[in-house]
Amino acid sequence: MSTSTAASGRTPKKAAASGWIGSALEYYDFFVYASAASLVFPQLFFPKGNPTVAIMASLATFGVAYVARPLGAFVLGRWGDRHGRKNVLVLCMFLMGASTFLVGCLPSYETIGMWAPILLVVLRLMQGFAVSGEQAGANAMILEHAPFGKRGYYCSFTLQGTQAGQIIAAAVFIPLTALLADDAFQGWGWRIPFWMSFVVVLVGYYIRRNVDETPAFREQQSQRAAAKAPISQVFRQHRANLVRVFLMTFVNAVAVTTTVFGMAYATQPGYGLELDKTMFLWIPVLGNITAVLVIPFVGRLSDRIGRRPVFVVGTLGAGVLMYAYLFFISARSPILALITAILMWGIVYQGYNAVFPAFWQELFPTRIRVTAVAIASQIGVAVTGFIPTINSLVAGPGSGINVPLAVGSVVLVSCVLAAIGAWTAPEPHRVPLESLGEPGATPVPREDYDRIRATA
Repeated sequence: MSTSTAASGRTPKKAAASGWIGSALEYYDFFVYASAASLVFPQLFFPKGNPTVAIMASLATFGVAYVARPLGAFVLGRWGDRHGRKNVLVLCMFLMGASTFLVGCLPSYETIGMWAPILLVVLRLMQGFAVSGEQAGANAMILEHAPFGKRGYYCSFTLQGTQAGQIIAAAVFIPLTALLADDAFQGWGWRIPFWMSFVVVLVGYYIRRNVDETPAFREQQSQRAAAKAPISQVFRQHRANLVRVFLMTFVNAVAVTTTVFGMAYATQPGYGLELDKTMFLWIPVLGNITAVLVIPFVGRLSDRIGRRPVFVVGTLGAGVLMYAYLFFISARSPILALITAILMWGIVYQGYNAVFPAFWQELFPTRIRVTAVAIASQIGVAVTGFIPTINSLVAGPGSGINVPLAVGSVVLVSCVLAAIGAWTAPEPHRVPLESLGEPGATPVPREDYDRIRATA
């Protein structure tokens, strides 16, 4: 029984590096929108006079990208399983870069009226469509190149790149808000991070055109075993794991509540706290810097003890800590909120974030891997993308609701559902690549696995 791919030499490292850099660039584009949706879009793209409506509408445009993600998953996931992992990743990069650049060119509501929010929604839908194939394709590429016994470690680099993209997306606003007057920042300063996506596309294309296709996919093609109808196979043969991955995505509630709702709650006038914007821009920066350092260690831990225990502990721990994070915001204690965010999001949350890139891919066979993970994860992410909007409905400005208790409970319930999805899944970390996702797949005995892993 083979326990590794045909890849050798520096190929796994090259695949991991390309996944890291590509994900960093693409998620910079996606998350730069999140900061702008909290900081400036309520004032620029929606009618003035009702700050509550403006906040809710702006957060809804952030969430609307998640509506397009299931559609993109069906199209791009199928493309990745039919035409290759490399092919779909380059396509995703071009779609994301173009839509992000155009957001930076949009006129405001005062200039073109209702066309401003309409065009904003259209471009955000394009972003959602593009990003839906990114992680499924990148993680499949790394998993299929990685040595047996170290799949969790190698796949974790995709999420390390994603966190780096979020760092850049948040950090790019810090000098702009600090150095520019409010009028200048509202007028043109916020557009600079979006225009920078032109450079992102050029760099990303250069990197990804040099990535080799995976041996596992090439073998499928040579044997004419690539799925001709991967979507049909996913729903006929893998429904249980499809549902499990869907549930596991609910832990994304932690990330979107921290970065989107938390920032709006702390800084927007409608909530009455009006804490310093710069301080809350540092939360995703420092939280993600911590995550970048922690992720490889957590990925390696999941290779040693399994995906499920690491995932469940990280998920439930982050859900509980959300109460403390929101409480410190409501108590006007931004320093304590920052420290809690670093612990919650930068460390504990990585039990999920560092593990799912390998975990979800390992639940499905090569022939339908990208399609299955893209569909299940993006439908789930489409639900969690609206959690900031749900939070604003449950505990909106002037509602009189205890925001930390109400919003923290929404997040914790989401995390419990994610933990159930993980714990009911088969443990795949000791299953050879060629047997992943197959009924009755037999794990390599622990002693043999530890020996293989030590020499990989």
